[in-house]
Amino acid sequence: MTTALTRDQVLALAPDSASAKAAGGLLGDGQWPSLGVDGEALWGECKGSGARPYQTQVDLSALVTRCSCPSRKFPCKHALALLLMHAQGQPRLATPSEQPAWVGEWLASRRDKAAKKEQAAEQPPADPQKAAATAAKREAARWKRIEDGSAELQRWMADQFRHGLARFGEAQRKDGAAMAARMVDAQASGLAQRLGEALDALAGGRHEEAIERFGLLQLLIDGVARRDTLAPPRLADLRSALGWPHDRDEVLAGGEAITDHWLVLGQRVQSDDERLSERRIWLHGHDSGRHALLLDYAYQGRDWEGAWSNGCSYPATLHFYPGSVPLRAIAVEQGSGVAQAWPTIDADEAIDQASHALAGNPWLPAVPMLLAEATPLRQDEQWCLHTRAGTFPLRTDLANGWSLLAFSGGHPMQLMGEWDGRRLRVLAARASTGATWALETRA
Repeated sequence: MTTALTRDQVLALAPDSASAKAAGGLLGDGQWPSLGVDGEALWGECKGSGARPYQTQVDLSALVTRCSCPSRKFPCKHALALLLMHAQGQPRLATPSEQPAWVGEWLASRRDKAAKKEQAAEQPPADPQKAAATAAKREAARWKRIEDGSAELQRWMADQFRHGLARFGEAQRKDGAAMAARMVDAQASGLAQRLGEALDALAGGRHEEAIERFGLLQLLIDGVARRDTLAPPRLADLRSALGWPHDRDEVLAGGEAITDHWLVLGQRVQSDDERLSERRIWLHGHDSGRHALLLDYAYQGRDWEGAWSNGCSYPATLHFYPGSVPLRAIAVEQGSGVAQAWPTIDADEAIDQASHALAGNPWLPAVPMLLAEATPLRQDEQWCLHTRAGTFPLRTDLANGWSLLAFSGGHPMQLMGEWDGRRLRVLAARASTGATWALETRA
């Protein structure tokens, strides 16, 4: 990379407006004990709340960032500030300097990964017949474990209903947790997760929700028993719901491919484990009208694949995973992003779209929902969203709830979120003035 980005291009990389604002407060020279740049990278140490400064670095060839701070946003505010200083001609970044060891080690590890990937691609292919036979044997063994585990789960569920859900208590909760662990052993992590959600609903006194979740579990168990009769898209739904991942290379080779300009509607990063973070990015195709979900993971703060900014449209080809309602996709050939307005969808149309998606695949954990005019409210200690078509319960924490309400000022605005059939989690909002709001991710 021979030239620095402009300030606007740097800000377009920000995961949300809060990060961009925070980065602006880190541009003071005294905040950075060390700064440096060369033909490969940009780096600096930024003072934080701890005794040691955060080590921040940018691979200029790919615009990939890394920082030792605990933030799960990519780029974090320190990396954005470093890029802003470079774009604005910070004098200490005007001439090349020698890389510190921690920067060289990071760049070397990136080069090593790229070399290993190329080497793996050059390996001679295995005997296709032998590989197919091995894969079929492995798949049959896994189905057998899942079948045995799901049959055991069905018996356990029948016992709970026979004795009555009203008697659910701590002993039943522990028994249910042991059953969920059994599902993990049976290589059906999806069953374990859904059972945990049903148990949480029971423990919270949400009996109607618990019964619905048990019903979806029974539907999965029936699907396992009847898997040989299912059409390929429905079988793909079943595998995904069981937690059986699809092969990425197979998706790239045979998945439905759509080339379009893809608008980033909203995204969120979550972490249920200190070592592993998940990023969910919802896209909308300008010409195709399709929704898509990019789902990727970062282990121990490693880099995300690709930079996607809310409100920007990117030319790209998406390869969709199989299923009755294809949403998840893999992006390839991504181009540069430009700002673009959201499509306008009224509440009735948004509800119809979400209803058709969940009817097509009842095991979908969430579907995207765009609302043209909606107002957040706080009623009876609960967060909700008022629209012309009715009121939606919201899934939010207090901080994000109050932040969204303050942003709206009590006025209708455009909203985008994930609808799970019960509550809406707002990921992004746009006011009539053009101002934007994004979900603040917290560890």
